[in-house]
Amino acid sequence: MPLLIVRNDITKMEVDAIVNAANSSLLGGGGVDGAIHKAAGPKLLEECRLLNGCETGDAKITGAGDLPCRYVIHTVGPVWEGGGSGEEGLLRSCYTRSLELAAKYECVSVAFPLISSGIYGYPKDQALKVAVDVISSYLLEGHELTVYIVVFDKKAYKIGEKLFDNISEYIDDHYAEIAEKEERRRGNISYSHSIAPPQSFMGMSMPSILNRKSEKEDRLDVVEECACEPSLDDMIKMIDESFSQMLLRKIDESGMTDAECYKKANIDRKLFSKIRSDINYKPSKPTVIAFAIALRLNMKDTRELLMKAGFALSDSNKFDIIIRYFIEHGNYDVFEINEALFAFDQQLLA
Repeated sequence: MPLLIVRNDITKMEVDAIVNAANSSLLGGGGVDGAIHKAAGPKLLEECRLLNGCETGDAKITGAGDLPCRYVIHTVGPVWEGGGSGEEGLLRSCYTRSLELAAKYECVSVAFPLISSGIYGYPKDQALKVAVDVISSYLLEGHELTVYIVVFDKKAYKIGEKLFDNISEYIDDHYAEIAEKEERRRGNISYSHSIAPPQSFMGMSMPSILNRKSEKEDRLDVVEECACEPSLDDMIKMIDESFSQMLLRKIDESGMTDAECYKKANIDRKLFSKIRSDINYKPSKPTVIAFAIALRLNMKDTRELLMKAGFALSDSNKFDIIIRYFIEHGNYDVFEINEALFAFDQQLLA
């Protein structure tokens, strides 16, 4: 995938370049800066001394010393002063200048920390939004680059509080629906959605319900869990047209080019080429959903595209519920969806 959010130590990323959230001296400091200099060894500091510092919002590049990457791109983020001192523009410039340097030095992969979100105090949810906005826009312009946003731990990562709360509430509502359906199936009295769902369901804890289904179990042999069971006509259509054929037809109908579609889906060009060239290509479920998001398919058409690949959406799977939330709310931004999936410890799209 062109843009990935990963939990890792940035000094261990095996990419062409890592980005250092440096201070203006470029001579090392605390946080990510200190960790990178420590892992890189004295060679990095020697090179940095020759750069004569760096302005806020700008970026400079050096070798990587003892790190497993080829280059370190040093960029100086803004100190948060409340948001009224041009901080956002400077932070955007950090990402833009770093990406430009990565391209100039022919890097095909680069890893970023969340710049300025540590001791510089930039609010983490806003810092993440800037990072994703700038990087995704850069990739959608046609640049072939794999970019990682590297998060060391959950404390360093935060999506917007309102979005997180809305998704949490939506998930909780579906827990209640699952339990109520089971109560009705058993012939027991159901309870109101306003009441918290029971802590067990058919002998299972609620967290285990959400994660009990493997990708294999998500296939059509358990399609009874799908809220919209396929009709006979749907099943016949599945025989008549493969996933690859349906996808290419949907792309043509959308008016998008192939490149526009796979970039909006956050899909690698090589993977798309495999899908296009193999009529019987079997994609993963996240890949199918990524294309549905790129094509802005409604829930019915998303289910149909999933069925072509042998998958279904389930009301008892947290990943599926989050996808439904975004589709039902008309939000087809694959990068924002991946932010939310990461925040809820789910597999990312594509």
